[in-house]
Amino acid sequence: MAERFLKITLKQLAYFRALAEARNFGRAADAVNVTQPALSMQIKELEGILGVTLVERLPRDIRLTPAGRAVLTRAERVLAEAAELEASARQQALGSALHLGMIPTVAPYLLGGLLARLRAADITRELRLREALTADLLLGLREGRLDAIVLADPPPAPDLIRLPLISDRFLLAGSSARLQAMGEGADALRPRALNPEHLLLLDDGHCLADQALEVCALDRRQTRLDLGASTLSTLCGLVAQGFGLTFLPEIAVPSELSGAPGIHLRRFATPEPARELVLVRRASSDGGAWVEDLHAHLMAVGQDVLARARARVPPEASLP
Repeated sequence: MAERFLKITLKQLAYFRALAEARNFGRAADAVNVTQPALSMQIKELEGILGVTLVERLPRDIRLTPAGRAVLTRAERVLAEAAELEASARQQALGSALHLGMIPTVAPYLLGGLLARLRAADITRELRLREALTADLLLGLREGRLDAIVLADPPPAPDLIRLPLISDRFLLAGSSARLQAMGEGADALRPRALNPEHLLLLDDGHCLADQALEVCALDRRQTRLDLGASTLSTLCGLVAQGFGLTFLPEIAVPSELSGAPGIHLRRFATPEPARELVLVRRASSDGGAWVEDLHAHLMAVGQDVLARARARVPPEASLP
């Protein structure tokens, strides 16, 4: 019996976890960057090794069997321990290096202040940053390639611990003419009152675009232009020239107002839409002093940037 179980691979367990989360062979294959036949073969091999059926295969869905649910619980523990083993070994090899990930709509606005604070607190600490989209950062964290990540409104997960940072409100950005044409009534400052044909968003995969669509109760197909913009700076340059409107997080205000002189901002009516920035680490990792220090520095940097943003665009007022 022991010999049979030694044939199980971490890859098979990871593929099975992806299938359980996606509930579809095609989506699961995309999530782990393999072909659907390759993933299906690994799941069948795992079922053969265990001697049980793990999933019920439905036309457009899958359902875990009772045995599948039990195996998933243990697989998640095994994968978490394996990731922690890899991370621990890497950390020993790299000394005090800290591997941190940030989404692109946060990194340009918090990283400079964070580096300055870390340097002042411990000049020997080495910080290695990975800037990537949410899905890639979560994968890197779970696989032990990252020690912690900064995300916006990530979904809850039992294998991850979220530490709140700041509430980052959204402002409406556009040219002076665009904003004046909307009028001054409170209804004009509600996200759901925006004309979807005027809204410009970041490319697919950016959580900021998804959050903007959610607060406006819109589908991406309702927006007028699909520009494939990958940075807020690109969008700010376009809306400053009158090409539309976009959502700008408060933490981006000090930088983007300086970089796009023609841009104007208005606050939404209360309650203002916002995203919650959080620091995320693995539940199985050591939540020691390094996490507390990093969390404290990030919160301090975030609060400083918000204070500068609100000095430029006070919450009770708006730029003309």
